[in-house]
Amino acid sequence: MGLAFSEAKPGGGSHRATPKRETNMEDIKSKLEAELTRIAERIRHMGGATTSVNTMNALGDTSQLADEVDVIQINEDREMNFATRSLLVERANRLAEALERLRGGEYGVCQECEEAIAPARLVAMPEVMTCVRCQDRLERTSRYLAPVGAGFGGDELEDED
Repeated sequence: MGLAFSEAKPGGGSHRATPKRETNMEDIKSKLEAELTRIAERIRHMGGATTSVNTMNALGDTSQLADEVDVIQINEDREMNFATRSLLVERANRLAEALERLRGGEYGVCQECEEAIAPARLVAMPEVMTCVRCQDRLERTSRYLAPVGAGFGGDELEDED
């Protein structure tokens, strides 16, 4: 399996699809690796948890005297940093998985229906694992399933008399 981007030449005639496919796969591999490197650099630049800890430590013993707004701002910045970092790590993982699928010859094949994923979709989001049709179905299904499980774990609201 794998992805073939090459098409028949206008006016008929045959051509070898392999060189075109290999070139495109090399381009895709380069794009995936470059994006993964860029994401990894952003994660490193964010500094992880140490940035917020260093900021809090900068307040030192004067933290009791610090303005509450400053403390709130530091906490908000820390939470935003954690959320952003988490999203970047998730994207880096998806890009790494896409590279593994590329190496295994499974890149560009929908993991749900095993049909080819549209090249335009792969160009826009090279880490995708499903075609548009299957992704739409998965998103619709998840919307319907989310409310069903809302009452589990004791989170049910009780009616007041």
